[in-house]
Amino acid sequence: MCHGSRTRHRLRAIVLGLFCLNACAGNHSLPPIGFVNQTQHSDAQLWKLWKAAQQSLSGQIDLNPVQRTITDAQPQVLPGDPRALNISPHQLVVSSQRDVSSAALYAATGVIRVDPTGLIACPQPCNVHFAPAYSLYAEPTSRYAASWEFSGNNFDFLVQYEFENQILNALGYDMRWR
Repeated sequence: MCHGSRTRHRLRAIVLGLFCLNACAGNHSLPPIGFVNQTQHSDAQLWKLWKAAQQSLSGQIDLNPVQRTITDAQPQVLPGDPRALNISPHQLVVSSQRDVSSAALYAATGVIRVDPTGLIACPQPCNVHFAPAYSLYAEPTSRYAASWEFSGNNFDFLVQYEFENQILNALGYDMRWR
């Protein structure tokens, strides 16, 4: 009986050790390439916008468009980075978020806009409180105001811009004013 118990403990220790080796060894592989598409657009449309973002950044990089809308800062424009062409989305969540109401926007900022406002609350750290879209990087996410979903070129522009942000973040650029 004692021998069987010892064997079970050894077997359990080996299995636990193998599990830890597999799970705890720092398996840093990236999630599969692609989108978690929570939009009303096709994956093909999202890929088209991703490729457009890659092309744009391989030609030129504007690091401070948001800063220039808030202040009179000088443009911080860099030559394109060809590495952008090699960055892929890894289970990037793309989704709409309900527009902030005109009443909530007015209460927070004093700005009057009709509903739908085309703006969503931008989580911190963000240089603005409301924006038409934003990206998160720790758990790759790009969100846009729901009212832009079927606004044709506006949807394309917003999502492509957020995809550019995802790519620039993956390349290590300063995202403070994007």
